[in-house]
Amino acid sequence: METCSFIDFIQVLTPWLDSDYIRKGYLDEKGNFRLFFADGGEKVYRIDDCSESRLKEVFEMMIKKGIPVEKGE
Repeated sequence: METCSFIDFIQVLTPWLDSDYIRKGYLDEKGNFRLFFADGGEKVYRIDDCSESRLKEVFEMMIKKGIPVEKGE
């Protein structure tokens, strides 16, 4: 798991923001954001300065690119 700021996360995510690379995004019950890649890989991020509304922005960006997003309960 990688801990990062919201801005750092967006910088890492943006070049890969395509359904050809990212299969799914998932916010787990612990608040970790998981990215599942098309090649079967997975990367887990803990965004340490992020509110729920900022995460919704990320969800919307991913959905616009055709990447499904789920939120665990």
